[in-house]
Amino acid sequence: MTAAIIDGKAHAAALRGRVADAVAAFRERAGRAPGLAVVLVGEDPASAVYVRNKGKATREAGMASFEHRLPADTDAATLLALVAQLNADPAVDGILVQLPLPAHIDAEAVLLAIDPDKDVDGFHPVNAGRLAIGAEGFVPCTPLGCLMLLKDVHPQLAGLEAVVIGRSNIVGKPMAQLLLQQSCTVTIVHSRTRDVAAHTRRADILVAAVGIPRFVQGDWIKPGATVIDVGINRTDAGLVGDVDFAAAQGLAGAITPVPGGVGPMTIACLIRNTYVSACRREALDAVAL
Repeated sequence: MTAAIIDGKAHAAALRGRVADAVAAFRERAGRAPGLAVVLVGEDPASAVYVRNKGKATREAGMASFEHRLPADTDAATLLALVAQLNADPAVDGILVQLPLPAHIDAEAVLLAIDPDKDVDGFHPVNAGRLAIGAEGFVPCTPLGCLMLLKDVHPQLAGLEAVVIGRSNIVGKPMAQLLLQQSCTVTIVHSRTRDVAAHTRRADILVAAVGIPRFVQGDWIKPGATVIDVGINRTDAGLVGDVDFAAAQGLAGAITPVPGGVGPMTIACLIRNTYVSACRREALDAVAL
């Protein structure tokens, strides 16, 4: 058996297309475009690439893109003042402060300053709480993209055994919450788990988000399982995921590649969240995307 490849690029392109259609209808009704503001502090090369890609995707969807680039020595007060300005700007529906921030700025304080209703990254504690209780809010883009890919493979997720490797606030915890909302039986494993493989071998769905190259071995995977590899690790051999892809292909039923799997879905879900935010702020019904 060779695992089916889950094509994240194709899924993301389709989602961006649906968002663009929805945005065109929104502009007709609201008389304006949804707006996404992205703030970059410093010159981190990877962050600069992410910001450029986010701006491109935003504009391609017919949205307004507001980019704010600040020098690395910007103080916290200046950054917080910009966030307050964006919170009050009616043209801005989503605010994203690109992480990591320079060491002298408290990232948590900055994230807390963002209006939760413009927090399209889904990182604010208010949105984390909304997700935990099943209330309407914003879900972090990477786990939301993972769920969309999973639902394409499994239209009905209820009752499936899901294992999430990693407990970060950005991926692991919200991913587990989303799977729980789909009535999966969910286990989170992490660095203190005594026997990770004993858990993963039970999983119908395995989501790896631990940040260790090829951490998940082939024989850790239940035959026929769906494997979502969130990891993007730079190695001498190039970009690799958290799963040993070659070994997993012979056991999994379906698997995301790295690159070309989860990554493209993250930006697509960001513009989706921005569109949803704009609809909420204009009291318009959002198209299901």
